[in-house]
Amino acid sequence: MHGVDHSIGSEAHDQLRIVPPTVDVVVPVHNEEAVLERSVGRLHRYLTERFPFTWRITVVDNASTDDTWTRAQHVAVRLDGVRAVHLDRKGRGLALRTAWSASDAEVVAYTDVDLSTDLDALLPLVAPLVSGHSDVAIGSRLAPTSSVARAPKRELISRSYNLLLRALLATRVRDAQCGFKAVRADVARRLLPAVEDDGWFFDTELLLLAERNGLRIHEVAVDWIDDPDSRVHIASTAWDDLKGTTRMFRAFASGRGHIELGSTARRPLSDDFGRRLVSFGVIGATSTAVSLGLFLLLLHALGPVGANFVAVSATFVANTWAHARITMRVERPRWRQAFMLYFASLALTSAALLTVEAVNGGVALMVFVLLVTWTIVAIGRLVLLSRPRPVPRSAP
Repeated sequence: MHGVDHSIGSEAHDQLRIVPPTVDVVVPVHNEEAVLERSVGRLHRYLTERFPFTWRITVVDNASTDDTWTRAQHVAVRLDGVRAVHLDRKGRGLALRTAWSASDAEVVAYTDVDLSTDLDALLPLVAPLVSGHSDVAIGSRLAPTSSVARAPKRELISRSYNLLLRALLATRVRDAQCGFKAVRADVARRLLPAVEDDGWFFDTELLLLAERNGLRIHEVAVDWIDDPDSRVHIASTAWDDLKGTTRMFRAFASGRGHIELGSTARRPLSDDFGRRLVSFGVIGATSTAVSLGLFLLLLHALGPVGANFVAVSATFVANTWAHARITMRVERPRWRQAFMLYFASLALTSAALLTVEAVNGGVALMVFVLLVTWTIVAIGRLVLLSRPRPVPRSAP
C-alpha cells in the first residue's frame, strides 16, 4: 500500500463487512472540503433509494491540505455504508488503485466527487459487470446519445486527446478520461499490477491494457455537466497524458502489455472472417484511394515509375499497421512478410507501368493497370494475414 491508510466507517458499514457488497463506489478527493459532504450525501441518497444492488461508498482522501479528511471522517460516521480512507500521497490513480485493490466487492467503480456525471447512468454502468457480460464499463461523454455541457476549450482538448489515442493505438474506446468507470473486481486484480501510472493517465492505461488483452469494455452514454470549480490543471494533465500515450505506444510496439488473465479471459471467437474481410476491405480501399491520388498528383513531375514508388511507399507503413491492429487484432505486424509484399508490389506495378508506357498507353490505362496490380497484391496480403501465426517453441 502506498502512503498511510487511515480508515474510518460507521457501525452499519462494519456489519456490512460480513457480507461483501456487490458494488463498491470509490470517490477520490483532493482538497474538496467545499463539496465533499454534499456530493457524498447525494450519492448516498441515490444508492439508498434507487440502486438495486448492495453497495458501499469509499471516500479516498489523497494528501489533501485543507479540511477534506476531517469532513470525510464526519460523513463516514454519519452515513451508513460509507467508509473513509486517507493516503499521504497525491494521485487519482493511486487513490483508485488503493481502494480497488483492498475492496471485497464484486464490482469496483468510481465517480468524481463533483458528480458531473448524472447518477442515473450508474446502474447501466455496473449491471453488465454484475451479470458477467462485460469486464470493464466506462461512461462516455463522446457517445452519440450523450448530453454534455462544457466549455469549448475542454471539449476540444477531450476530442483531440481521444482522437490521438485512436490514431496511435487503434483503441475503439470513445472517451478514455471520463470520471465514471467500473471494473469487475477479479479483472481489476489482474490489471492493476500492470498499470504504472498513479495520476490522471491511470484511466487511459487501464483501458488500453484491458482492450489489448481482449477484455470486453462496455460504454454508457452519460449526461455530463462541466464543473466550473474543477481541480484539474489542464496543461500539466495534458502533458502527462501525452507522455503516457507515448509510453504505451512504445510498449505495445515492442510486444509488451500482455497480462495473464486466467479464468477471467474471454474465449476468442473461432471464426470472425466476416469482420476481418470487411475491415480489410475498408482499410484497403482507403489506402488505394490515397495512393492513387498521390500517383496522379506526381505523375507528370516524377514519371509513372517514380510516382508509383512514392504512392506505394507513402501508405505502406500505415496500411500494414492498420491491418495488424484493426483487421487481425494482433500485437504487431509481420514485417518480414509485409516488406516482401511491398517490394513485390513495387516490382509488379513498375513493370506494368513500363509496359503501358512502352505501348504509349494513356493515364486511364495506367490507372487501370495500377488498380489491377494493387488488387493482386491485396489478395496476397489477405492470404498472408489469414495464415495462423507460429506458436513459439518452449525451451527444452
